[in-house]
Amino acid sequence: MEADSRELAFFGVRMAAVALALLLRRFPACSAAAAACDFPSIFNFGDSNSDTGGLSAAFGQAPPAERRDVLPQAVRAILRWPPAHRLHRGGFEIAPSECISGLRCPIALNVQLYEFSDFLVRSQYFRSQGGVFTSLLPPEEYFSRALYTFDIGQNDLTAGLKQNMTIDQIKAYIPDVMTHYSDAIKKVYDEGGRSFWIHNTGPLGCLIYIMDRYHLEAPEDEHGCLSPFNELAQSFNARLKQAVDSLRTELPLAAITYVDVYSVKYNLITQAHKHGDYLSTSASFFRPNNFSRSGHLIGFQQPFVACCGHGGKYNYNNSRRCGFKITVEGKEIVIAKSCEDPSVRVSWDGIHFTEAANRWIFEQIVDGSYSDPPVPLNMACHRMDHRDKSMA
Repeated sequence: MEADSRELAFFGVRMAAVALALLLRRFPACSAAAAACDFPSIFNFGDSNSDTGGLSAAFGQAPPAERRDVLPQAVRAILRWPPAHRLHRGGFEIAPSECISGLRCPIALNVQLYEFSDFLVRSQYFRSQGGVFTSLLPPEEYFSRALYTFDIGQNDLTAGLKQNMTIDQIKAYIPDVMTHYSDAIKKVYDEGGRSFWIHNTGPLGCLIYIMDRYHLEAPEDEHGCLSPFNELAQSFNARLKQAVDSLRTELPLAAITYVDVYSVKYNLITQAHKHGDYLSTSASFFRPNNFSRSGHLIGFQQPFVACCGHGGKYNYNNSRRCGFKITVEGKEIVIAKSCEDPSVRVSWDGIHFTEAANRWIFEQIVDGSYSDPPVPLNMACHRMDHRDKSMA
């Protein structure tokens, strides 16, 4: 039992954190007075929008996953693969059972916080034993110098939908969700965390699994997304922005960056043909997925059709998701297969974005263009004075 607990507590320390150093080198400091941050670690609290791997680590084999999410993009984009002891990353999330409030959610944010606190204590204990643990586990100071990322909340909204709540009923419990969210950030702060990178939630009404279930009963916007669900996400984001503003006052030593991934994702989905894998032009270790042989940009395609799925308008069936098998004459046959080229698609399985899409999203947010304050990721350790816009 002890070994199982250790394994669960440590499941987040994995490859995904490798990108931060690369990014720190790619983007110079935005102020002569402020040096670029030297984050030795990334700890992520979130759901399956910001990491992969937790489901398999905690509950067994997950469905097929071509995608790599936004935080792993940061890892690869930043680090150039430093020695294993140079950067550590923890991810405290298990898809698709993670949320903030615990509303029909086994791996709520408070559980992730428990895992983090347990990992902090256990990592130092085992590191003190010497041997291989000294190089595998982060030293204590890495926790205070780490970047703490949060990308969570979507499942709190969809949990209400699954219980047949109205949009107004879900909006009514958002303030309570925000209380849990703020308490979680304060808890990490009390544990020594100082640098926070917080994503808002994306456009629910543009996600295939929402459109598949509710397209007959909800009005569409001019791009085909379901307006009431996007308005719900925007209500959540407005409350989150207010919470972040309050936390900046309550936590005087914290540098908190609010990132508007909603706008980036909405732009990608609704203008998919205009966007492509720009990262491939600037990083040789990425395959030039979205460029033709003549070098012209090929935009993303079919944003409302899942790459991996089975049947229907959206190539999505909730009872026959990506990787679904049937038995024919005693043999298992996969009928929910991947599309031919995921690199030009936006949605992987109707729920999550493809690796190419997440890579594109990361490239838009990493320089601070969608952040408040508008600082790049490699400057997120600096607290900005919102009165005079100076950095501390």
